[in-house]
Amino acid sequence: MSADPTQVRDFLRSLQKTICSGLEAVDGEAVFTEYTQGTENGGISAPSVMAGGAHIERAGVNFSHSMGERLPDAATARRPHLAGRAFEAVSLSLIVHPKNPYAPTTHANFRCFVATKKGEEPVWWFGGGYDLTPFYGFDDDAIHFHKTAKQVCDPFGTALYPQLKAACDDYFFLPHRNEARGIGGIFFDDFSLGDWDSSFAFFQAIANSFLGAYVPILERRKNTEYSARERDFQLMRRGRYVEFNLLIDRGTQYGIQSGRRIEAVMCSMPPAVSWQYGYTAEPGSPEAALLEHFLKRQDWVASA
Repeated sequence: MSADPTQVRDFLRSLQKTICSGLEAVDGEAVFTEYTQGTENGGISAPSVMAGGAHIERAGVNFSHSMGERLPDAATARRPHLAGRAFEAVSLSLIVHPKNPYAPTTHANFRCFVATKKGEEPVWWFGGGYDLTPFYGFDDDAIHFHKTAKQVCDPFGTALYPQLKAACDDYFFLPHRNEARGIGGIFFDDFSLGDWDSSFAFFQAIANSFLGAYVPILERRKNTEYSARERDFQLMRRGRYVEFNLLIDRGTQYGIQSGRRIEAVMCSMPPAVSWQYGYTAEPGSPEAALLEHFLKRQDWVASA
């Protein structure tokens, strides 16, 4: 089968509803509000946002379907030979910022690009994945998250999970801090398994596994007791998240370059954040363990 962005659009639009319903069930109080807006050339931007919930401080599950006469620069960073082509792009990008410092933030993105040029075959690729950013680390959380990712990758090739995990570790890294953003997950870009049907099947399997990777972790951490100390550390570590999104993240750059509604692009930011000058964790503390153990690149599945 040839590239069919409509097929991806229908899948991601349905997945958006499934993920929103799943997160509403975990929170038990707040609901998502969708802000749908038509875009240039017949596209659609449909961000869904939840805020001020019992357990989720903010979550955004944002769908977009965009078309244009020229691929944005962020979309051709790794494929400069495609610059200037017309394009169609479909994506679902989400972020969850829980209230409880013991519950980790998570991010996921699932996207497809089709670039066209008159007289030539369309060029298409998939991208996305999901990753976990804890403030207080737990081995069983990291193991569950990575085992879920590996189990969904393995039917498509046992070499995939190690490759996509390494790509995630490489990408979600703050070079100016020399530290990882979180404990990783899987990440793929400019991705194809050689044909559309196999690639789309893999894409669907990864996207459908997100709730199973994250929700059990949120469920077991959302009611953990915490004090002002843990909240202060959470807010400080959220600052690292903001730094990554503004300085490094290609998705943020693409959203701005493609003319998407800026509120939808920036809803990935945490609702409350702080920067502490010269912060140093107390030796032997859970805060120190985050940097010394959890943010170090490692094989979480093997550690099980």
